[in-house]
Amino acid sequence: MAKIKDMREDSRPREKLAKYGSEKLSDLELLMAIIGSGNAQADVMKISRDVKKLIAEKGSELSYEDLLGVKSLGPAKATQIMAGFELWRRQFEVSERPIIDSPEKAVGQLSDIRDKKQEYFVCLTLDGANRLIAKRVITIGTLTSSLVHPREVFADAITDRAASIIVAHNHPSGSLEVSRADKEVTGILKKSGELLDIELVDHIVVTADKSTTVL
Repeated sequence: MAKIKDMREDSRPREKLAKYGSEKLSDLELLMAIIGSGNAQADVMKISRDVKKLIAEKGSELSYEDLLGVKSLGPAKATQIMAGFELWRRQFEVSERPIIDSPEKAVGQLSDIRDKKQEYFVCLTLDGANRLIAKRVITIGTLTSSLVHPREVFADAITDRAASIIVAHNHPSGSLEVSRADKEVTGILKKSGELLDIELVDHIVVTADKSTTVL
């Protein structure tokens, strides 16, 4: 099997990219250019072939853990590849998931609970680019710190690998006054999020036609 050291210098991926542009490189060559070099266990060409095969199998579901399963590809190279892929996705991939980077945009996701006759406590999980991963109803009923437990709020956030969350609930009474229970729940969730490294971005209270924040 040919190795990169056996190739002419001007045919090696990085030199070829510099001379002709990235569009002239094959998928394998692009991966070789990203990975850069091999190690004592495998040449960069062999590692790149294995990564290319993995990408074909996993597609957009490719994860850091998947890459660590490639023999001879260590954490540093796996991080480099995933960082490049994620940057591309954030900048150029067309996504149906909205970006929630303000209280106003979060409120836009809460229209379904504004007119509820009971209090609905919901959680929005967000990725590192503030894109909505999922919206879930956590509890239905009067808001108390015993009813809204951190494990119920963060269980799905952990599964989602969320970078942050926004929580919200409605006030059927129509009052936007932030209650003691609202503040207690917010404080508990904020501290729990700090321990889990999942930031609580905001706690929003909505009524039929208005909204406010607890944080």
